[in-house]
Amino acid sequence: MTLPDLDISLMRTFIAIVETGSITAAGKLVGRSQPAITHQIKRLEERLQRPLFESHRRRLVLTSEGQILLEFARAIVRLNNDAYTSLTRGQIAHPVKLGTPDLYAAYLLPDVLRNFSISHPEVEVDLRCTRSVHLSKALQRGELDIAVMTNQPEFERGEVIREEPLIWVAGRNAEPETQNPLPLALLPEGSVYRQYALDALSAAGRSWSIRSVCDSIAGLNAAVASGLAVSIFPNCAVDRSVRRLGRREELPPLPPVQLVMHRRPGGVSDAAEHLAQFIARELASVSPPAQSAD
Repeated sequence: MTLPDLDISLMRTFIAIVETGSITAAGKLVGRSQPAITHQIKRLEERLQRPLFESHRRRLVLTSEGQILLEFARAIVRLNNDAYTSLTRGQIAHPVKLGTPDLYAAYLLPDVLRNFSISHPEVEVDLRCTRSVHLSKALQRGELDIAVMTNQPEFERGEVIREEPLIWVAGRNAEPETQNPLPLALLPEGSVYRQYALDALSAAGRSWSIRSVCDSIAGLNAAVASGLAVSIFPNCAVDRSVRRLGRREELPPLPPVQLVMHRRPGGVSDAAEHLAQFIARELASVSPPAQSAD
């Protein structure tokens, strides 16, 4: 008697739901939409002719059959990964040099890289954080495999993977936005963030003065938190430590920035391509929050 096969992709989805406790979170982990995840579990339950989950106060709880399957599912996936890694180690198990500005590394990539390490434990990721202008030059020199950068006019065309709104921010215990000229904390010359801020203020006819030039998000955070100056942050970096500013403070709207994926000229390894596609898919799946109209 030939029994039906258990699709390994369904096993991965089943494990992801159990480990995250959420269909939405599981979708992000395996790179599928919420309806697709729901359909996969329905297929798996139909194939086994057994219910795997039951609802319990809005939480997904395994049935007794689901608990039995979980042990086998983990073993199946583990054996699959071991076999694949052993046979393709020369192709996939290759160090990848990834470059990105520190603010994206701190605010956008932690979950992405964690998820990638779970699905590709054999790939070593070497992370380099610096400004986009430096990353572009490092790519041309062959020092990086892939880079997630802020798009700039002088860059060669890259793969746009996300748009991020820009927000005016100030410290919670000071009001530098009331000063004239407006005190600013900005990235160094050559930064598209800096250029967008100065262009918007000039177009609005508001005078400004640069009080602090910082090469990192940590430096900008310090200048803003101290009350020294106003700055602009990507929406992903705006947290409760700062105040959002906008029309009420007579600050002009800002255009969004584009995040682009670039690969090393001449091609990259399979491991680097896997990581590039994973990052692009993960970042594109998260819609940027709407810009505040404060």
